[in-house]
Amino acid sequence: MSTKSGESVTVGTATAAPGEMVRGAIAAGDLAGGVKVEIPVVVINGAGPGPTFWVNAAIHGDEPEGPLACALAAKQIDASKLRGAVVMVPCVNPLAFSAAERGNPLDTFTYDMNRIYPGKPDGYFSDRVADAHWQAMKDVADLEISIHSGGAHSFLDKAIFVDERPESVELAKAMGEGWGCIMSNFTKAGSPMAAMNNAGKVGITVELGGRSYTSPERFRYVGKELAKSILNICYHYDMLDGTATYPSDATKGQQEALLAPASGIFLPEPGVDFLTMMKKGDTIARIINIFGDEVGVLHAPADGMFFGLRALPNVNQGDWCCFFNKVEGPRD
Repeated sequence: MSTKSGESVTVGTATAAPGEMVRGAIAAGDLAGGVKVEIPVVVINGAGPGPTFWVNAAIHGDEPEGPLACALAAKQIDASKLRGAVVMVPCVNPLAFSAAERGNPLDTFTYDMNRIYPGKPDGYFSDRVADAHWQAMKDVADLEISIHSGGAHSFLDKAIFVDERPESVELAKAMGEGWGCIMSNFTKAGSPMAAMNNAGKVGITVELGGRSYTSPERFRYVGKELAKSILNICYHYDMLDGTATYPSDATKGQQEALLAPASGIFLPEPGVDFLTMMKKGDTIARIINIFGDEVGVLHAPADGMFFGLRALPNVNQGDWCCFFNKVEGPRD
């Protein structure tokens, strides 16, 4: 919904007149004990007309980087100077976030909201929360990013998933300098990105952060980098005055998950690094048993780069170890 001059924007209980920032909530049901479940929302309605840019965070409750990014970005956006609107949902899945778990622990049937989105109004509880969010977003948002991280199990460096439409790739590049790891994802259901794209709009999924980056300094770094990208997107779409940056080394690729070939202790190879090109067959990590004997090796499955590694060294055969971007070539 591109805003017009003098037009208010309403999401849930938040109605912002032009030039205002208003906080509110999207009603999402109630629990057995009488507690109301609400999805928090911040609406920043610019004084001038322009697109509506929607930011989603914490659809996985163990990924707090997105909420921090929203808080930091909101402090830097002056509604009186904004053209269009920015809507931030810092916690799409409040019950999962409150439990610091990937999904709502009270809902074992639809535990992972990022697999069942946009849910349904008569489904399991997480279905209903997802539906409440979708009903609030679908007619308002023009552009959407979903912020993710490695959560409790891993660290993921700057990576983006797009559906390869030009407008999707454009939004990805608008994340700014350093966000060149851009991979294809053609999934038609299960996530806000898929729902937006099915509706003929544009949404992308972005990744940064996780368990290895939760020390105070590193956690703040991740939040600041994501907030910087939110502002950069506003610059790119002429929603704010400013100079946008772009990745100088953007690549096109496909994600592959690499699993542990053996059980033991996971040891990344000395000298390897995130988002650094490797040749097919290069060693990413080794696995030693409890006595120190090498029992397995993780190799690059193709020319490309890894953007995610497990955070816990102890590993069992078949456990997830690495997300690898099989690079197909540079992007224009």
